[in-house]
Amino acid sequence: MTLLSLSFKSLLHRKFTVSLTIASIALSVALLLGVERIRSEARNSFTQTVSGTDLIVGARTSPVHLLLASVFRLSDATNNIDWESYEAIRSRPEVAWSIPISLGDSHRGYRVLGTNADYLEYLRFGAGRSLALAQGAWFKGDAQAVLGSEVAGALGYGLGAELVVAHGAGEISFVEHDEHPFEVVGVLAATGTPVDQTIHVSLRGLDRIHEEFNQDPRENLDPLLAALAKAEAHDHDHEHHEGCEHAEAGQITAFFLGLHNRSAILGLQRFVNTFEGEALSAVVPALALQELWSMIQVVEKALLAVSLFVVLVGLAGMLVAIMTGLNERRREMAILRSIGARPRQVFALIVWESAVLVGAGIVFGLALFYLLLFVASPLV
Repeated sequence: MTLLSLSFKSLLHRKFTVSLTIASIALSVALLLGVERIRSEARNSFTQTVSGTDLIVGARTSPVHLLLASVFRLSDATNNIDWESYEAIRSRPEVAWSIPISLGDSHRGYRVLGTNADYLEYLRFGAGRSLALAQGAWFKGDAQAVLGSEVAGALGYGLGAELVVAHGAGEISFVEHDEHPFEVVGVLAATGTPVDQTIHVSLRGLDRIHEEFNQDPRENLDPLLAALAKAEAHDHDHEHHEGCEHAEAGQITAFFLGLHNRSAILGLQRFVNTFEGEALSAVVPALALQELWSMIQVVEKALLAVSLFVVLVGLAGMLVAIMTGLNERRREMAILRSIGARPRQVFALIVWESAVLVGAGIVFGLALFYLLLFVASPLV
């Protein structure tokens, strides 16, 4: 009887123990690959939250702060940008497209972002993927809103629902713009980015709800003061629209830029950082994302530590299975020695069986990993 056939018969004789050993190795392999995939995809997903954007421009601040405020909506901008400054920069010959955004309001804890149709057309995430609508259409009126997928799911809003914007970014606000509700006309497809947690409205729509909020409270007490303030505001608006006929907003929070040629990034960044109209900062999103990741990469290190522990647990489990098998097979090895088997042949038999178990465990582990990946990828 050959070594291979003897090994095969021995494994069949211990079906239950062999099955448990293979299952243990398969689970360890699947878990290791899963943790490694999560670790790598977490970094890729983070660094590709926004892609295809060459520069992000906002009020003078640090690159990380501007990134947190404009992309992740986790902070407030240090200041706003005048529309005239935005027009002056976006009209430069290097600029291919631009996306203005305005932040500062919320609805039930979700950020409200003012923008225009360029947001849907030019914003990219992941490996250059564009935004898509799961329901309805992009807003066209000043009283219409488009929801991120998470907002629609968490709040249970569908097409035609009305929502009221509140001043500030907290979950509870005492200043709500009840007089200007928005109608939901669209829901974006899931992206796995902060877009899913955002309510999108027009820039003019946000400006409209802030007109009454920004009035001087004394106007309510003094009719003459109210009349003078109204006349002054009218004159200001008239001058503003004469200077910029196509203005969509008085001020914005930040704007994204895409260039015709990426070699012009540093030149335009220098122009923005030294802009004479007001103090602005231009950051390269990829560099800022890498800097931000380096600050929170403890998450990646934690996942790497989990991977190492998974390997150790898998090796320990395999060692325990082999040692338990040896203890159970003392009689079998004694019989083999009695019929003339040499020690090296018994050793080769044990090594061969261990290699078969490990190989089978790896194969089943890979199959289990890709099966789970296939099932979970649409959900994740």
